[in-house]
Amino acid sequence: MENGTVKHWRFQGNKKLTGASGFTVRGVLNLLRGNLNENDPRPTIPLGHGDPSAFPCFRTATVVEDAIVDSVRSANYNHYAPTVGILPARRAVAEYLNRDLPYKLSPDDVYLTLGCIQAIEVILTTLARPGANILLPRPGFPYYESLAAHIHLEVRHFDLLPEQGWEADLDSVEALADENTAAMLVINPGNPCGSVYTRQHLQKIAETATKLGIMVIADEVYGHLAFGSTPYVPMGVFGSIVPVVTLGSISKRWVVPGWRLGWLVTSDPNGILQKTGVGHSLSLSLLLNMWFDDYIVDSIKCFLDISTDPVTFIQGALPQILEKTKEDFYSKIIDILREAADICYDKMKEIPCITCPNKPEGGMFVMVKLNISLMEGINDDMDFAIQLAKEESVIVLPGIAVGMKNWLRVTFAIDPSTLKEGLERIKAFYQRHAKKQISS
Repeated sequence: MENGTVKHWRFQGNKKLTGASGFTVRGVLNLLRGNLNENDPRPTIPLGHGDPSAFPCFRTATVVEDAIVDSVRSANYNHYAPTVGILPARRAVAEYLNRDLPYKLSPDDVYLTLGCIQAIEVILTTLARPGANILLPRPGFPYYESLAAHIHLEVRHFDLLPEQGWEADLDSVEALADENTAAMLVINPGNPCGSVYTRQHLQKIAETATKLGIMVIADEVYGHLAFGSTPYVPMGVFGSIVPVVTLGSISKRWVVPGWRLGWLVTSDPNGILQKTGVGHSLSLSLLLNMWFDDYIVDSIKCFLDISTDPVTFIQGALPQILEKTKEDFYSKIIDILREAADICYDKMKEIPCITCPNKPEGGMFVMVKLNISLMEGINDDMDFAIQLAKEESVIVLPGIAVGMKNWLRVTFAIDPSTLKEGLERIKAFYQRHAKKQISS
């Protein structure tokens, strides 16, 4: 310091963080929003992210809202919560999931998290020991890649096969795995593909993971949002074959993503994650070399000890939300999603530059292939998305953000009339940029 003036400030921003945001869904969507035409009088149509809560037809159930009011007014939840979550809420999650399982979870298998995002952070950080790798699907949810890079967990991608309903290529899973592989990820119902896996395919995944000695991380944030011919089956059904860590939340099924309450659940009836049951039968002998010992469960608890918790009054409302939401609310949401998926699939047939390989059967998204060769002045999927935002005030997610160049991820989880308008604008955008036919 000279004459009271600092010669050189020694602090700097973390370049890893500033570089990572461009590879997240939020980062790409923020970029697209920055390209909207402020002079366009039409409303922006959000086909890029899965948050239908802004549309009245997707409003959550009255009983869900009442549960929050009751929780706040009780004055029983103004305190700090245990880092794993309050017991009645964990018990409610266990009982909710037990409806679909052949064995019983206990509250000790449940850890409440600040949305599903924190659940992802918990399990990936738990597995990120030196030299470890994890198998992620392509296309997938890019937050897994961004976080893995931040915590130095190597990522290896296996493909999802559009010609087979976006099933996992299990041959590539086996080829990618080695002695340092900790887990493979399954997102079902699928984000970004709109797929719903059959029981048979899920069992093959479980058997493959067992053969490789790895756990399955089951991202089921869209659990039960299945409206096609394939019924939803939770991966935890196969917990007796392979240890499953299930991630979920109230964000999607109850249409309250801003409430930020999720869970991480160890579906492990053989006790492999707690170093009990290993080798107790011949069928588990291949698991003797697994990493799964006391450190998995202990590490989960330790992570939660040093992180923030979901809001306590929402935890207090959770038992009422899970126990008292009526079937007619679930059915209403499913019916709207089914109608919207039909609209999306049918309307896209009218847009020549877009091909939809599979009609979505679940979740809130569909992946469609983009044929750039049919258009002028459009270089790739990112360019398509940017120009579409500028010219039509429609936001779609370029496929590069989820690992598939020259594809698009489109959400149909919006009001059906708004969805129709958005698809009409995409059609008009194509017609304006379509290559002119040269007459002979």
